[in-house]
Amino acid sequence: GRVDLVIRNCRVVNVLSGEIHQADVGIAEGLFLGFGAYEGNREYDAKGRFLLPGLVEGHIHIESTLLTPPVFAPAVAEHGTAAVVCDPHEIANVLGRTGVEYMLKTSRDLP
Repeated sequence: GRVDLVIRNCRVVNVLSGEIHQADVGIAEGLFLGFGAYEGNREYDAKGRFLLPGLVEGHIHIESTLLTPPVFAPAVAEHGTAAVVCDPHEIANVLGRTGVEYMLKTSRDLP
């Protein structure tokens, strides 16, 4: 069927099996539909680049990076990190509740 976007000629990383599949990927309404023969309103040639799901950082202390959340988020998002599980105990040790509230406030609505 017809989709919004087809990403052609990509190497899809299957993080469950460890395999890499040469494929075209269909996207409709912001959702990846799967691999296959799609016709798209728009097409993008990935030229053999890798396509993989967003990565999740399972445990990090953002304050240890010496970056604020608004600086940290775009830096890691650019490299495929879609979510982080942040442990703010270090800033809490120094600033208490004020530090934790700062982390929450400055992290809201980041990429």
